[in-house]
Amino acid sequence: MQRNMYLFVALAAVALAIMGGLYIIQSQTPAGTRILVVSTTTSLYDTGILDLIEDAFEAENPIDLYFISMGTGLAITRAQRGDADMILVHAPSREFAFMEEGYGVNRKIIAYNFFSIVGPGEDPAGVREKTPTEALERLIERGRAGEAVWVSRGDDSGTHTKEMGLWSEVGFDVSMLSDEEWYREAGAGMGKTLQIADEYGAYTLTDMGTFLKYSKDGLVTLEVLVSAGEELINIYSAIAVDPEDNSDANFEDAVTFTEYLTSSEGQALFESFGFDAYGVSLFSPAVELLSTGSDPTTAAWVTAAGFFEGSECPPEYRRGETNLYRDDG
Repeated sequence: MQRNMYLFVALAAVALAIMGGLYIIQSQTPAGTRILVVSTTTSLYDTGILDLIEDAFEAENPIDLYFISMGTGLAITRAQRGDADMILVHAPSREFAFMEEGYGVNRKIIAYNFFSIVGPGEDPAGVREKTPTEALERLIERGRAGEAVWVSRGDDSGTHTKEMGLWSEVGFDVSMLSDEEWYREAGAGMGKTLQIADEYGAYTLTDMGTFLKYSKDGLVTLEVLVSAGEELINIYSAIAVDPEDNSDANFEDAVTFTEYLTSSEGQALFESFGFDAYGVSLFSPAVELLSTGSDPTTAAWVTAAGFFEGSECPPEYRRGETNLYRDDG
């Protein structure tokens, strides 16, 4: 009972903060400028790429972007409750459910990168350069022997969803693992989870964008031990709230923003972001990859993990006149 009360108070506080933030935005928005509320995953927000996108987009459009940053699960919940006009997330299975349940439309895959398993440089579990399956099996073995610790985000985010899928693929139930001492849940965003793992000398699953930023900034000393490969593909998508479900949703501007993200200008921002600072881009643009198959192997991985009924957005989940699917045969 007490735990439920704390949860209610916490959710109420978040809701009040969002309402307060929207009031401030509205009061400071120039006349004639519209507001678009975007519920987004922390891995996009924390890297700083949305600041760059916001500045570029608002310079060309009378639309004020307002981002609500949280794990994918909560980002989707916010949109379902009518607190956002669109979502930017990275959990395809959750996205498909969002559309199937009548909440989301006009989905577009906008970018991708890879998840990685990171951990201490001395690598006590011996997972360096193993396949994801081999690495997780070794982590269970060494963890149960008291030689390794795993820190899960445990926050219903896209990264957490991916992690649960990976554990399931090697035959383990996360609900059972969570009762074991070596498996710990942070219940936090990616940046905080990385810092907790660093403090414990532990392993964790991370998106590469957030990891590179935290590593470069000297906030963690963890190293990439297992990276890339089909199992670790990380796909980011934009989805508008269905105006037939929420007539108050700013659908027109959600489509405009999605079109910008998938335009040559928007895709160029993904392609270049982070290169000067890290020597590698934090995100890879997805639109040209999918339309031309310029890298057949990666395109096949994105298609296998991110398409639904053979499409990033089946026709029944498309609304309005838009150029989003002009290249979709």
